[in-house]
Amino acid sequence: MSPWYALIIGILVTWRVTHLVVYEAGPWDVFGRLRRSAGNGIFAELLGCFYCFSLWAAAPLAWLLAATWTHRLLLWPAFSGGAILLERLAARGEPVPQPLILEDQQEDTHVLRS
Repeated sequence: MSPWYALIIGILVTWRVTHLVVYEAGPWDVFGRLRRSAGNGIFAELLGCFYCFSLWAAAPLAWLLAATWTHRLLLWPAFSGGAILLERLAARGEPVPQPLILEDQQEDTHVLRS
């Protein structure tokens, strides 16, 4: 298999699987129910973030399509990055999703200035 062919196939498969899991309901609402049942933990954050899940979707593809460890380690972020670029092109004009940052809601009474 040509290296360029493997790269293009890997990027397209990574994008498709990630888009299916993160944004679509899937057949019989499988992925929609999976996201709803994840709750509010780290698994829910993984299933709700295209960037995060693309790394996990790219890992087995890099393992399957590469022959050496060096090639696998290079293909893994390449597949994820290519899928992210495709998603950004497909969502042109829509706002870029911001990362979810959870902070404690307590007010700090020990501030330096008031």
